[in-house]
Amino acid sequence: MASAPASPVRVRFCPSPTGNPHVGLVRTALFNWAFARHHQGTLVFRIEDTDAARDSEESYTQLLDAMRWLGFDWDEGPEVGGPHAPYRQSQRMDIYRDVAQKLLDAGHAYRCYCSQEELDTRREAARAAGRPSGYDGHCRDLSDAEVEEYRAQGREPIVRFRMPDEPITFEDLVRGEITYLPENVPDYGIVRANGAPLYTLVNPVDDALMEITHVLRGEDLLSSTPRQIALYKALTELGIAKETPAFGHLPYVMGEGNKKLSKRDPQSSLNLYRERGFLPEGLLNYLSLLGWSLSADQDIFTMDEMVAAFDVSDVQPNPARFDLKKCEAINADHIRLLDTKEFTERCRPWLKAPVAPWAAEDFDEAKWQAVAPHAQTRLKVLSEITDNVDFLFLPEPVFDEASWAKAMKEGSDALLRTAREKLDTADWTSPESLKEAVLAAGEAHGLKLGKAQAPVRVAVTGRTVGLPLFESLEILGKEKSLARIDAALARLAA
Repeated sequence: MASAPASPVRVRFCPSPTGNPHVGLVRTALFNWAFARHHQGTLVFRIEDTDAARDSEESYTQLLDAMRWLGFDWDEGPEVGGPHAPYRQSQRMDIYRDVAQKLLDAGHAYRCYCSQEELDTRREAARAAGRPSGYDGHCRDLSDAEVEEYRAQGREPIVRFRMPDEPITFEDLVRGEITYLPENVPDYGIVRANGAPLYTLVNPVDDALMEITHVLRGEDLLSSTPRQIALYKALTELGIAKETPAFGHLPYVMGEGNKKLSKRDPQSSLNLYRERGFLPEGLLNYLSLLGWSLSADQDIFTMDEMVAAFDVSDVQPNPARFDLKKCEAINADHIRLLDTKEFTERCRPWLKAPVAPWAAEDFDEAKWQAVAPHAQTRLKVLSEITDNVDFLFLPEPVFDEASWAKAMKEGSDALLRTAREKLDTADWTSPESLKEAVLAAGEAHGLKLGKAQAPVRVAVTGRTVGLPLFESLEILGKEKSLARIDAALARLAA
């Protein structure tokens, strides 16, 4: 465990509002949130919405909703405010223009008039000669006459940052010491020809002005770190930044085929997990294991336990594979950790329209309260509750052809008739009595309980798999249960 940072921790989570939030983004938010809370620091929530072509207000709203659903609280940002407002980059354009001009005036940046065709040609030539193919510094030191000639041609320049001609070394909080040689980190654009600032400028400028002390982000941004460190040095010289933050690059999250999980992968969408009924605490518990662990022998823990133990120095640099089955198993454990009252309430969205297939007036609260404890031990995700309890609230059980074919073998009609006779005289306030009735019916036909109860289950619930049968029969009640067995016998006869 690393010692506490010398200065108060300030971290940021700064997504772009482009489409539905994905689980890799959530993992980054989680590690930043846990790091801030562990060190009693500040979490800044910032929206990087400078890409007008891709950003949308709908996605912005979804981001805020996702953060609230996940249980993340932030100390500065949208809906909270703070001393460094505004926290949406689209509202900070004057700041970026001012900083870009200061970098130009101080010689840390310059205007580049190269056309895309010229850049492509020189890149190809560099590749052919075995040299690095990044920007070659063509416009670094243009004469006044050369600038005038380009302007006369109507060229609109971009602004490039001037990288130092020396190696850049930094200590990554996850990966240790990393060095980049100058030939591999060429001068780079910070402002487009139309005057729009690029991520390469706005992200470090905001980090500097918001006094961010630790940048925890995905491994895909590692290559931008030497550029940002150089920019930080320039911003410090200009009095804009106080210090360069510490950087920690979190491991890739891998999906199917051992490929990096992308926003296009269906299993990456946060909305999918919400719709399926994952608990926020279950999903976060699993995502925390993608690169970190509480201990070698404990996979299930609360967010409070994570906060108490978390430090970014414990994050592993190796890629982590997203395993949906393990995610479901951990979520199932969290469902079982809920007290019964909370479980019944969390299931509500899947017990009413438009999800539930039964009419609102057919829902019976007493039956739901009675069956909930039996359902809680069976579910992996909350959405499974609908199919598990629909037999209680539908006028007739669903007809599942596969279940019917599997359970209603030759001789099932005789078994059902015997089971009905036994159940008719059983004690319907005792699941054990109902079990004994079906067991006796099975023995009469040379069947063990497992084989004997299958036709009864399908007749009453419509499915071969579900909640404990005899508790289900008790809750449904004698009249409806026997009527459904009669209906199954009629179907078999037909």
